Amino acid sequence: MKKDIIIKIENVWKTYKVGDIEVHALRGLNLEVKRGEFLAIQGPSGSGKSTAMNMVGCLDIPTKGSVHLERHNISKMPESSLAKIRGEKIGFIFQQFNLINTLSALENVTLPMIFQGIPKEERQRKAKELLEMVGLVERMYHRPTELSGGQQQRVAIARALSNDPEVILADEPTGNLDSKTGENVMNFLEKLHKEKNTTIVMVTHDAGLAKHAERIEYLKDGVIIKSKK
Repeated sequence: MKKDIIIKIENVWKTYKVGDIEVHALRGLNLEVKRGEFLAIQGPSGSGKSTAMNMVGCLDIPTKGSVHLERHNISKMPESSLAKIRGEKIGFIFQQFNLINTLSALENVTLPMIFQGIPKEERQRKAKELLEMVGLVERMYHRPTELSGGQQQRVAIARALSNDPEVILADEPTGNLDSKTGENVMNFLEKLHKEKNTTIVMVTHDAGLAKHAERIEYLKDGVIIKSKK
């Protein structure tokens, strides 16, 4: 695998059984993600976007085919190994934010670092730096229910960056935001990509959102049907 390829998906099929019926969510998907690029995977509902995201994010393994993240072939790994790789290599930004409402913004950002065994003092220092970076250091002791949707998504971005991931995986990152707030979040992701050379893979149905990426891969019926740079 070339050094500049961080993720490689080769002939990946994902088949689910619904009763006696087999449903093919992915049908021989091939995809390469280069280190430091901003890629959008765009497609309508039912195109296989979520399943493709699960493959890229080591959240699932294929029925057939292989998925490489750097030197790791995740296709046949046990869940314990997948969880370790996810924690070290991938930061997730979800449409629903997925923050824990009983924890403050600061505590939400420190949480992934706890699982990686980072000492408390270092966790606190880094979480404060990240919240400052997303413009929320003054709100760090507020809980998610005390924050606006845009502020919650910025906390989620800070949390995604907490373990210095190789890849940021964003699943409809502005889906629960108004258009202006959504544009601000996308501008921040673009800035993060340009200034820190962060690899970003975004899954979306929205053509307006996809235009922020350097490259768009169009997904339909579980395969890439065209690419655009």
